[in-house]
Amino acid sequence: MFSSISSWWSSSPPTPVPTGEKYDPTNPKMNPLNPHGLKPCCACPETKSARDACFLQNGSEEGQCAELIKKHVECMRGLGFQI
Repeated sequence: MFSSISSWWSSSPPTPVPTGEKYDPTNPKMNPLNPHGLKPCCACPETKSARDACFLQNGSEEGQCAELIKKHVECMRGLGFQI
């Protein structure tokens, strides 16, 4: 039961972390779905503005803006962003 806890204090060296690069959705070489290297703030401007307008008009009630949120998330995922 305590073997995993006691291993924290063992004298063996820690397991090395992989040296591979972290996934960057704005890097076109890592993410071919985003060939222009758009950042999340600039991606999907049409769905983003419609979603934001809905929030401004209706407040923070997600129910009235659920379809617009869904479309924006789909657009972002289509560009390789992990949402």
